Amino acid sequence: MVHGAHPHVRRFADHLCASPQDAEDAAQEALIVLYRKIGSLRAAAALASWMFRIVRNECLRRARRLLDDGAEPGLAASAEDEVLRRLEAERVAEAIRALPDVQRRVLIMRDVLGHPGRAVADALGLSTAAMKSHLHRARTAVRARLHGSPTV
Repeated sequence: MVHGAHPHVRRFADHLCASPQDAEDAAQEALIVLYRKIGSLRAAAALASWMFRIVRNECLRRARRLLDDGAEPGLAASAEDEVLRRLEAERVAEAIRALPDVQRRVLIMRDVLGHPGRAVADALGLSTAAMKSHLHRARTAVRARLHGSPTV
């Protein structure tokens, strides 16, 4: 079961992590955690959401570590670094603001707030398939806008 999950976990990690190497490391770490703690899972239906949450947390942990490693210990980030971080955050916020209303809501509820897909779909009055479609389009549009290519 763990072996069969790797391609799905890796694909999900590719969307969240900063680099392909981080994505592979996060996927491996998530599968190790999954393997070690599979006995504590109460419902088999929760396996997928649990697994993807592990991947998401691992990618976030790696991103935080990357940011922490970038600054010298004990020193505050330079004013230039802080301005660059704020500009990047503003670029991401602007890309999200440019999305159509439903896509923006789905993206924020799923990727920012971390709500389960079914809960997002129910809250917005969508089918799960429609919610996933809107989420995919939103992620693609944000990625394209941040990388300067036209949206699909």
